[in-house]
Amino acid sequence: MQDIKLKITDRNGDMHEIMAPTDMSMNLMEVIRSYELAEEGTIGVCGGMAMCASCQVYVVEGSEKLQEMGDEEDAMLSEAFHVEKNSRLGCQIHITEEIDGLEVIVAPYP
Repeated sequence: MQDIKLKITDRNGDMHEIMAPTDMSMNLMEVIRSYELAEEGTIGVCGGMAMCASCQVYVVEGSEKLQEMGDEEDAMLSEAFHVEKNSRLGCQIHITEEIDGLEVIVAPYP
């Protein structure tokens, strides 16, 4: 296992190139929180259960590397604000070697 490179643009429009570990069973929402790329209390409000969409991101590059969206994620995005056709929930994107190079923008918080 190795670290992978991710490009994450925060809600202020600042882009961060970060390294994320693939051996800690993390998801993208947890990585964003650990690097403090979103204000505390505005991301992962539900704890990563696909129930709040506070971790919504727009996938800019690398969508073909992601697993298909599950029913819970699809249902949550159908009720969320600021949804675009490239929207995904960060809590449902697992940090694996396959997503090396993924680029996302953190969606606005309602």
